[in-house]
Amino acid sequence: MSLAPGSTIGIIGGGQLGRMLAMAAARLGYRIVVLEPHADCPSAQVANRQIVAAYDDPAALAELAAASAVVTYEFENVPVAAAETLAATVPVYPPARALEVAQDRVTEKSFLNGIGIPTAEFCPVDNDDQLTEALKKFNGSGVLKTRRMGYDGKGQRVFRNMETAGFAGICEAMGNVPLILESLVAFEREISVIAARGLDGTIAAFDPAENVHREGILRSSTLPAAIRPATAAAAKDAASKILSALDYVGVIGVEFFVLADGSVLANELAPRVHNSGHWTEAACVISQFEQHIRAVAGLPLGSPARHFDCVMENLIGDDMLKVPALLAEPDLMLHLYGKAESRPGRKMGHFTRLIRAR
Repeated sequence: MSLAPGSTIGIIGGGQLGRMLAMAAARLGYRIVVLEPHADCPSAQVANRQIVAAYDDPAALAELAAASAVVTYEFENVPVAAAETLAATVPVYPPARALEVAQDRVTEKSFLNGIGIPTAEFCPVDNDDQLTEALKKFNGSGVLKTRRMGYDGKGQRVFRNMETAGFAGICEAMGNVPLILESLVAFEREISVIAARGLDGTIAAFDPAENVHREGILRSSTLPAAIRPATAAAAKDAASKILSALDYVGVIGVEFFVLADGSVLANELAPRVHNSGHWTEAACVISQFEQHIRAVAGLPLGSPARHFDCVMENLIGDDMLKVPALLAEPDLMLHLYGKAESRPGRKMGHFTRLIRAR
């Protein structure tokens, strides 16, 4: 049963992803209520209403449930308990299980391996002795990450060909929190697949994007990716397996490493619309944001067909100084997020250059 026009969709989180979801929802005739502790957040500037409260505030959750026909979220660190509380009285998509899997990197990789999707090797790390043993297993190299939280390169430390001893104090420096050491992967490129699953189980995947990261932050996504058709098919198939295994509803972003032989290793999944899918609003009739709203509202999924080659780039910090010149370019779509303060490392917007066939 699809939501009637005029129904209200609740969104947990008030950042730029929620903003773009709210804009897509409005085009389909829906109203939006946002739960976000910061007033005048990017989402609230375009939503019908904002509940200013913590994401786990019981009264706020009850208010959100009462106001919404369905609830979704725009970031993966929504408290699982909050999603479960909401789900007792209102549909919540994607399901809380997706949050539970994505919020812990050991749980995430174990889940992926369990459904037949390969990843980098990994070891849980809780203390310096375990770190030493894990580095021995990976010949002194690896990426040490916090198991929970951490994004855009935060909460990470890289080891390359280190002596496998003498790591006293590293776990303390990382915050004395549960960690994971992942083996270094000799990959040729990074790609991601944005895919959606509807209430009826229908799955639709956009073309894989080739991504470039600097300092842990996504800088650009290019379509088409320089990969073999079999590689693209394998990445889309893996995304489909994930969606089905989680009984997922909505859009998901799955990042992969592409190896020299064209095979892929899953890096991580994001149970939400994803930065590497922003290009879809310029190069496809149906963007990832509309696709997500269609899915959670019980509407038919749209075609993920791409009509243009393109390059999407993030505007980070002082990149905002480029805006006047960008607006003078033909075949360029600019999207700013309504953030008042530009800071180093802060995503302020993005633009997509269309590449027309000659």
